[in-house]
Amino acid sequence: MKNYFKLLKFLKNHTRLFTVAVVTMLIASSFEGIQLSLLVPMTDRIFGNKPIVVPGHLPAFITRIVEHLNAMTPESLFGIFPVIVIVALLLKNALVFAYQYLMSDLSQAVMRDIRYQLYSKIQGLSLDYFSKKRTGELISRITNDVNVVENAVSYGLTDLFRQTFMIIMFVVIAFSIYPKAAFVMFVVFPLLGIPMAQIGRRLRKISKGTQEKMADINTLLVETISGIRLVKAFCMEDYESSRFKQKNHEYYKLRMKSIKRLLVIPPITEIFGAACGVAVILWMGRVVLQGGLSFGVFILFFGSIMSIISPIKKLGNVNGLIQQALAANERIYEVLDAKPTVIERPGAIDIPEMRESIKIKDVDFRYADDSHIVLQNIDLEVKKGEILAIVGPTGTGKTTLVNLIPRFYDPIKGSVAIDGVDVREVTFCSLRRQIGIVTQETILFNDTVRANIAYGNLQASQQQIEVAARMAFAHPFIIKMPNGYDTVIGDRGFRLSGGEKQRIAIARAILGNPPILILDEATSQLDSESERFVQEALDKLMQGRTVVAIAHRLSTIQKANKIVVLERGRVIGQGGHEELLKSCPLYNKLYSLQFSPAA
Repeated sequence: MKNYFKLLKFLKNHTRLFTVAVVTMLIASSFEGIQLSLLVPMTDRIFGNKPIVVPGHLPAFITRIVEHLNAMTPESLFGIFPVIVIVALLLKNALVFAYQYLMSDLSQAVMRDIRYQLYSKIQGLSLDYFSKKRTGELISRITNDVNVVENAVSYGLTDLFRQTFMIIMFVVIAFSIYPKAAFVMFVVFPLLGIPMAQIGRRLRKISKGTQEKMADINTLLVETISGIRLVKAFCMEDYESSRFKQKNHEYYKLRMKSIKRLLVIPPITEIFGAACGVAVILWMGRVVLQGGLSFGVFILFFGSIMSIISPIKKLGNVNGLIQQALAANERIYEVLDAKPTVIERPGAIDIPEMRESIKIKDVDFRYADDSHIVLQNIDLEVKKGEILAIVGPTGTGKTTLVNLIPRFYDPIKGSVAIDGVDVREVTFCSLRRQIGIVTQETILFNDTVRANIAYGNLQASQQQIEVAARMAFAHPFIIKMPNGYDTVIGDRGFRLSGGEKQRIAIARAILGNPPILILDEATSQLDSESERFVQEALDKLMQGRTVVAIAHRLSTIQKANKIVVLERGRVIGQGGHEELLKSCPLYNKLYSLQFSPAA
């Protein structure tokens, strides 16, 4: 029940629209009872030429209407009857269109809000969250899971109110005509709820598995389509097709289990309803034969009882939709209820541009839900204008260390400070706008060259963009592209070489003009020619800036004012190149393996 109320919370901002839609729906649904009630005068007075006989306990206004109809001749009643039917039909359909449109508007607005909430939440979560969640799984939450909730809101919620109201209306009609028979029927009808509840519980469990399988499919699609070059390079097309076929088949099997349970609801209700109908005919037929009711009133009673079957059948389907939506709702709230581990503190200040130094003092770090210490007792200082190179074996915590500076993570002990101000006390934007980052994994968007360079500086002019591109040695290849700076570069820069992508990333960093620069193995995956261009661009970028560089190249180390050697998350050496060659065996070994001319 708690999960159901959490689902309804999404309606909170649309209560007025929801109220208008429900009221319109109830008025439209009341015409179903009016249409059924019109059978009485048509059967008894017009075609049977007999008076309408009703029980004596009906409300006075109904009795007066019946008396008025009995006083009319069949011919005069036959003349006005078609007009009443047509007017009622027009009103009903106008109202049906209105509530269906309003409920569709409501469902689309709710889905829009949920997608936005999910996306905004994902954007606000800390980086460690994404190390535990697959991209395809998060995409599935925004697409597939939200679509499941949409069905529950657009169809489920509509039918929940409409069919419930219709059941109440037909129950009132039946009880008004013959309470004793109606009472027995409605003691028996709730027995249908037992199999419905069991089916609903099973559907919810199956639906959660179905949504998880769809997340697996989305993950596979994201990985294999974004990594299509690798797939083709290793001739793995058949293997990936086989993997997709298996996951797709698993999803198919779960969907069929769900469909089977949804399809079993209508025949159960229909068989049950038919049995009730036969019982009504056997019981009430005698009352009609004895003159206790006119035939038209009996038809109204019988129609009311049988008309309840269809709403019950639809409510069974609604229960199935709601159970599926509740499973999707749990997955949606797993994201919405997630707490970022790195948050901007209340009252955080804007930090001015760095004037003195970055200090990393007595820092320990480990990732959430991981007992392994990644960094331990780190003490570093980088003064303004200096270049600090960080070297060490793979997996020793180099990237984690530089990620503490822009506060992508918080240390579990110690502090990172700029000009003596702990970065935990400052706003994210004022901190991160001072820092430019160029990594070995270049992140570009499926947009124009211009938009990728200006990302983070949307007000930049064309002249500023071109100046940044020239400084990054990117202008010559950009102007040769089909539409120059307006060329769309494809998903993740698919149409560009590694060196070209890296130079656009450097141009983006130059345009931001950050006083602090972080280089994370920015040239480690490039060929010699591309490396030369990129290194020249990096040299331009580093001029006059404070640089922290994870270094795999000798050129970067030679320019450094200070080199830090990391091993197993600890600093085991600091100093200049010549000094470390003599005092640090690990640095000497790394230099011999990676940086010597023979390497």
